[in-house]
Amino acid sequence: MKFKTVTLAASAAAFLALGACAESEQEAQEDVTEQAYESQEDLLEEQADLAEAQGDEAAEEALDAEADAMGEAGDEAEDMVDAAE
Repeated sequence: MKFKTVTLAASAAAFLALGACAESEQEAQEDVTEQAYESQEDLLEEQADLAEAQGDEAAEEALDAEADAMGEAGDEAEDMVDAAE
């Protein structure tokens, strides 16, 4: 009986560890997705700042709009990853 209890406890621990790995993988995927969109958004914002410094208001506004769209796309992608759980 003692062996059966130990085996059962070890199996339960293994299943919990596997569940934690899957969740960690999901969280890692969300982080990668979020970071990719945030990086692109940050790049566009820096380009907009440069355009502003150069006095190119039209380019600044266009780049700011692209940065905002990238931020929204990142949120949507993150939501899609969450929904895939």
